[in-house]
Formats: sequence, C-alpha cells, structure tokens
Amino acid sequence: MFKVPPVPASRLPALLRAMPKAELHIHIEGSLEPELIFALAQRNGVPLPYASVEELRRAYAFTNLQSFLDIYYAGASVLLHEQDFYDMARAYLARAVADHVAHAEIFFDPQTHTARGVPIETVINGLHRACEDARTELGISATLILCFLRHLSEESAFETLEQAQPLLDKIVGVGLDSSEVGHPPEKFARVFARCRELGLHLVAHAGEEGPPAYIWSALDVLKVERIDHGVQAVHDALLMQRLAQDRIALTVCPLSNQKLQVFPNLADHNLGKLLDAGLAATVNSDDPAYFGGYINENFTQVFAATGLTARNAYQLAWNSFEASFASSADKRNWEHQLKEVFERCYEHDD
Repeated sequence: MFKVPPVPASRLPALLRAMPKAELHIHIEGSLEPELIFALAQRNGVPLPYASVEELRRAYAFTNLQSFLDIYYAGASVLLHEQDFYDMARAYLARAVADHVAHAEIFFDPQTHTARGVPIETVINGLHRACEDARTELGISATLILCFLRHLSEESAFETLEQAQPLLDKIVGVGLDSSEVGHPPEKFARVFARCRELGLHLVAHAGEEGPPAYIWSALDVLKVERIDHGVQAVHDALLMQRLAQDRIALTVCPLSNQKLQVFPNLADHNLGKLLDAGLAATVNSDDPAYFGGYINENFTQVFAATGLTARNAYQLAWNSFEASFASSADKRNWEHQLKEVFERCYEHDD
C-alpha cells in the first residue's frame, strides 16, 4: 500500500474531488433529479402530484427509510420507455465522470417498473445501452446489478429472475434492497442460491436500519460478496472481526445515513471506526438526487464533519477498486492512477 504523507486540511477537499474512485452503491432510480422527472413526465404524459420542480424538492423531507421509499417510487412512475432509462443512466454517468468516478456498479429495481407494466427488457436494454455509450464517449466503466425488492415475496423475486434470464449477459450481479426492517436476508435464500448457480455476483443491503444479525445472514445464508451499508456492524465485535478478516467490503453512504436519521449528526458517523478496525469500507452516494449529494459531496461532507485524513481518503478509494467486480487489470490500472494523483498532490506542496 502506498504510504500517504499528511495533507493540509485546506488541500483535502480538492484531493477528495480529484482522486479516481469507484462507486459501488448507487440506485439509478435514486439519481433521478426533479428536473428530469418533470421532463419525462411531460414527454410521457404522466401526471405528477407536484406543481413544480421546487415543490417536488420541498417534498424531500424524509424521516426514515419508508418515507423516502414512498416518494422514490412515485418519482419512478415517469419511466416508461427504453429511452427514459437510457436518459436517466446517462445523466448519472455524466455526473459520475465529473466526480472522477472511474467505475460504477449501478443498482436498478426492475420490480418497480414491471409492476407498472414496463417490460424488463425495456429497463435493462435502456440502462445497458447508456453504460456502453458512456464507456466509449465518456471513458467511464459501468456495469449493472439487478436488485430484488425485499418487501415483496421470494416468489416475485424468482419471477423477476426468470424474466431477466435472457438478458443476464447485460448484468454483473444481483442485490437486495428496499425496506430492511422485518425482511431478513434469509427470506431470499433460495433465489440467491439460484443466482449463485447462474454465476452472478451477490451483494445485499444489511445493517443500515436492520440489526447486525441481518449482516450475518447475508454472509452465511445468502453468501454475498459485499455488504451494502453495514454500519450497524460496530455493535457486534465478532462480526467486525469477521468482516475485517474476510475483507468483506461495506458500501457506506454517509449523506443517506444522515438524511434517514441513522446518524442524524454527520460528525457522529462511524466511517472512521470501520476503517480503524481494518474493514474494507467505501464511500458511495446511494440515492443522490434525494439525499443531497453525489459521491464527491459524500466524501467532502463526511471528511469535514469527522476529521478523516488523506490516508483515509486513499484507503477508501483503494478499497472501492478492490471491492469492485472489475477485472484485475482494470483494478491495477485505477489504483495506479490513484497513486499518481496523490503523488502529484505532494509534488505541488514542495
């Protein structure tokens, strides 16, 4: 690992913004900005219960995960055609490039759309085409992770997997998201076992609002390779040891945690504790249109609030590449670019 010298606090925000990074926890429907929601609603003739972009933004007053999900699903109602999904993903990828994201693994929720009569092919083809075009035109690597909605049944998840089967070459893995409390990972044991047989990578949301026991279940029952969120792990010393020993990455989302009252005060966030305990934590934006910032805003705000250092920044970015499902060659290339950015920073100081 590259030895990171101290960086003056005044220089840290610029370094956080400039360093290459991977984003491993981004819900593409959660990147749908109010301006695009209104544009798509107009294009598709979908009525909205808000008179203006400003009124919709004012509605983003969440107190918990469920109150967020209610408005999240309402916003997704404007997505009807392949071009809508393309435009949404392309808008996110352009923002990601501006934030020096080298690689993004994008979550999407097909059940949110198929329940409205939108074919799964429409969803996946639109998102995949945006990823392919962004690779050639913007220089960003991007892949897709299909997420099952945990508040729905295992039967619904199996139906979704069956619908997606002809398109599995366009996704890299599956995940589990939506309302966590009351929906433990083991509810989806059989569908995850089937996905593993199909050669898909496995991740799951666990330990955001749910207890550490959900993280154990995600690891031992679902056999996931990454834990999305995972911040409640600090309440279980044995679990912390397991996560550190097995290098199970946590895809942490600071501004989401603050907005949903997991850590009402960002200064109390436990990201530093996770890193100090040797866990492979990463920083991500979750649902950036709703939670007040894309990935660089998450980095700069949590660093400002908690006093994390340049050494932590390097570790978080390096962890994000290592935890990705990209090729070893790509990981080494991005890690080399990361080292170069830090080295240039110190040369500038001399």
